[in-house]
Amino acid sequence: MRDTDNMEAEMEYDDGEEEPSFSDPEDFVDDISDQELLGDVLRDKPQEADGIDSVVVVDNVPQVGPDRLEKLKNVIQKIFSKFGKITNDFYPVADGKTKGYIFLEYSAPSHAQEAVKNADGYKLDKQHTFRVNLFTDFDKYMSISDEWEAPEKQPFKDFGNLRHWMEDSDCRDQYSVIYDSGERTGIFANDVKEPIEVEERARWTETYVRWSPKGTYLATFHQRGIALWGGEKFKQIQRFSHQGVQLIDFSPCERYVVTFSPLMDTKDDPQAIIIWDVLTGQKKRGFHCESSAHWPIFKWSPDGKFFARMTQDTLSIYETPSMGLLDKKSLKINGIKDFSWSPGDNIIAFWVPEDKDIPARVTLMQLPSRNEIRVRNLFNVVDCKLHWQKNGDYLCVKVDRTPKGTQGVVTNFEIFRMREKQVPVDVVEMKEGIIAFAWEPNGSKFAVLHGESPRINVSFYHVKNNGKIDLIKMFDKQQANSIFWSPQGQFLVLAGLRSMNGALAFVDTSDCTMMNIAEHYMASDVEWDPTGRYVVTSVSWWSHKVDNAFWLWTFQGRLLQKNNKERFCQLLWRPRPPSLLTQEQIKLIKKDLKKYSKIFEQKDRLSQSKASKELVDKRRTMMEDYRKYRERAMDMYNEQRPLRLELRGVFVFSGGVWTIIGEKN
Repeated sequence: MRDTDNMEAEMEYDDGEEEPSFSDPEDFVDDISDQELLGDVLRDKPQEADGIDSVVVVDNVPQVGPDRLEKLKNVIQKIFSKFGKITNDFYPVADGKTKGYIFLEYSAPSHAQEAVKNADGYKLDKQHTFRVNLFTDFDKYMSISDEWEAPEKQPFKDFGNLRHWMEDSDCRDQYSVIYDSGERTGIFANDVKEPIEVEERARWTETYVRWSPKGTYLATFHQRGIALWGGEKFKQIQRFSHQGVQLIDFSPCERYVVTFSPLMDTKDDPQAIIIWDVLTGQKKRGFHCESSAHWPIFKWSPDGKFFARMTQDTLSIYETPSMGLLDKKSLKINGIKDFSWSPGDNIIAFWVPEDKDIPARVTLMQLPSRNEIRVRNLFNVVDCKLHWQKNGDYLCVKVDRTPKGTQGVVTNFEIFRMREKQVPVDVVEMKEGIIAFAWEPNGSKFAVLHGESPRINVSFYHVKNNGKIDLIKMFDKQQANSIFWSPQGQFLVLAGLRSMNGALAFVDTSDCTMMNIAEHYMASDVEWDPTGRYVVTSVSWWSHKVDNAFWLWTFQGRLLQKNNKERFCQLLWRPRPPSLLTQEQIKLIKKDLKKYSKIFEQKDRLSQSKASKELVDKRRTMMEDYRKYRERAMDMYNEQRPLRLELRGVFVFSGGVWTIIGEKN
């Protein structure tokens, strides 16, 4: 009451005092709209509506009788209640069956719009794919003119030849380089003499770059999302808005790109992982993600038609382009630990650990049929790792076991022969600790680093067609912790990265000879070019703050270049798309290789002689320029000599007498 009395007292004015005016002056112009002033309030203002803007029409619904109607309603309710509260539904009936379309009313128009956005195109089964529209859209479609009007012509966006680098007459491959602690990014064409700059930009990316699997696009990272670049001049092809994006992954066909951001996820709107259509830039679907520790979260089939993710006791397989679950359900696999797609077929391999009396097992499953084509039971298993050969011809399951009665861990390599009937399995046992394993990309050999420092050995095995696996060769006392096969097979580099000070060994596995042993001190990365002709070793500023550079070697281990870039960070070779030649054509080329070799050798000699001539001409020009400069300098020196002597006050001894040529001021 006291506050009210005070307010009333303050509002009272003396009889002689004029009450102040709160009106606007006559010439005042109110230029502030209600929307600017009260935008947040007006958004919540109740609007007049007849209710039909909250209704959706769902077409291609199964036609069922009364006995199955309740089940159909439960399915519809489960699918469409995810987008909002359904307040009413109507299932038209004719001749004792539903008509194949239904009406659903939501509690708010926004829910109806969300249902149209997400459920249109939903595949219920093989015969029924939903088409969902707003009821209000019927008025729009009814008012369409009967006379056809030509659509507005959209300007053609010419991004240039996206395979331009493949037309290089000298078959030079390209690579990206990030340096200056990430401030500068360059694209270079590889040349034996020195890199040829193709494109170079400042702050092109904020973190790192990534090539698409076929080399068509270069992806750059930004706070707001991802940008794709391509063509001869690396124009921007597409961009995807995903705030705080940290990781990306492409489908093998380059049709889709997957982005991850830890900033965007909400309970109602999954945004942590988004799958985008590369061609249109449209978001295809969003997913929740609790952790990105094992990236990529989604693994793609080799043809890009399926992708899968693993959660606790569940393997979920999705199909494109609908982005829906295959057969509308996930696979329940108790205890599943890991899975991997075959690089050559739509086959998934996964393993499950032991559970009480049930042994561990590795399963090979064909998709989309979900037929189990092979199951392998394993005992006393500690851990498993799945290693596919590049073409999917073989699968190696590295099994760490603790045999009964022993304390140590024994490793078995279970080799699945994927191209043979009933998928036979061979076993190679290793009693030493395994450091690294790698398949020959286009062959049937594999290499294993085993043992403990300083006695690290490398063994080469050959999987033969007669059902045997032979040990070809073993080199002992190697300084290596990584194996890098040439993309074309046969040759490999054994590297001792980081803590092993960059020891390198170049091996030809056709006869298992050491072609060269070298060192790139503190090397952190090894990258083969797509053709297998060259290999790059590098020291990244991200892992080591001094001696940052990348060196170019031949596949035989001959050092060609030392490229020192200030605060060099990353080098990535641009991938090549698969060859358009058939296996028969490739065999024919190999058969006539001597004929082609003569042409290339002649071209190489011409290139070298041309380079030598250019070098000689350059040196002659430099020598001539130096000679002319020296003559000018001598003329000037002789011309200024008397003046210098005079300024210095030089004494000259002549005829037994000292004479002052000049006095210094």
